[in-house]
Amino acid sequence: MTSIGYGSRKSHATVTAGVTLTGRRFKAEAMKVFNINGATLSLALYTDVTNSKELLESMQAGTLEREVAFLNALLIPDVVPLLAAAHKTLVAKSRDSLTTRTLHSELIYNYSGSKHISESLKRCGISDNTTYILAARFDATPNEIKAIEKLINGKEIELEELERRANQSRMQKHYKIYAPELGVSSLADAITCRIASRDAL
Repeated sequence: MTSIGYGSRKSHATVTAGVTLTGRRFKAEAMKVFNINGATLSLALYTDVTNSKELLESMQAGTLEREVAFLNALLIPDVVPLLAAAHKTLVAKSRDSLTTRTLHSELIYNYSGSKHISESLKRCGISDNTTYILAARFDATPNEIKAIEKLINGKEIELEELERRANQSRMQKHYKIYAPELGVSSLADAITCRIASRDAL
């Protein structure tokens, strides 16, 4: 059982054995950095975002100044499943076996729990009208983090808001999670299990 702590509470999920994941606040604001087997993943949560269309167009054109993953935060109940997806992404990188074109699109793909690349990026990434976004970057420097923050026109909020704001019905539909399973497991744990087991199915 891997324990991931952030803020004033802890979340628990079964992640790959031997993985050590720890969270620390990068600065006085809401962005936090998590250590994953020698790499880092910086996360920042934004609401009331007004420029998703421009962000999406820049990503599709490959013109973003800094490569970053923008995820639809409505489908993220906790950082735990995202960190599981990040670990899976780093393992694929170490084996030179990325399924998508970039490390950060691979993160979105792995978070989706699906084997369909385009559908994964469409559902778990952002759209023209997305107003609630989780931004993620591997091994970001302080200057890169500042650059990412300048990209997003929105209000940065604490990661602890993920659980309260998540859309449970959409997550259950996307990951095919049914009520009996939630009687013995949390939504975050159920999603994490699907992320971890996708390639075994």
